[in-house]
Amino acid sequence: MKSLPLFLSLSLASALPNLRARQLGTSTTENDLTNGSPCKAVTVIFARGTTEAGNVGSLAGPPFFQALANDIGASNLAVQGVDYPASIAGFLAGGDAAGSTTFAGLVQQASTQCPNTKIVMSGYSQGGQLVHNAAKQLSAATSAKVNSVVIFGDPDNGQAVGSIPASKVLIICHQGDNICQGGDEVLEPHLTYSQNAGQAATFVQQHAGL
Repeated sequence: MKSLPLFLSLSLASALPNLRARQLGTSTTENDLTNGSPCKAVTVIFARGTTEAGNVGSLAGPPFFQALANDIGASNLAVQGVDYPASIAGFLAGGDAAGSTTFAGLVQQASTQCPNTKIVMSGYSQGGQLVHNAAKQLSAATSAKVNSVVIFGDPDNGQAVGSIPASKVLIICHQGDNICQGGDEVLEPHLTYSQNAGQAATFVQQHAGL
């Protein structure tokens, strides 16, 4: 298990003002799958990064959702966040265990509740760990229903995402992102994945065929 260095605490603390600033006018919570909304053509299940607010955060999720809505039409998109603590301890443990199970359960729910939807598993930072962990918990039948996977700033970069084919997976890691290198230091390259929203949206759109 990783130990928590002082510079991670300091880096996270220094990042919080930026997180709060980017939340202004942006929803950090999405529950389209669990709140009774109608099924959509594409359902993104997203896990936020460590210490982010709501259930989808602000750094990577909302910019990605907006870009995808622009590409396929907002009426074709449902977004469901994963409710989990997103604590530093969870990251150091390889991704919150209960949150990983919750993620897998949401994928199963989407596959049965909306059998024709294109399921997208996605996450940022610790949320990426949850994507990996949840994918390992899926049955072969449910894994086959996952249309695409997108992970931003993946701590498990280089590892397979369960049994989901690599052709369906997009891992976005910035040069100099220590988290993607298996470290635990939060540097500027780990905080700028909003700039890859369009790239992620295009990948999902192409796999969804919309």
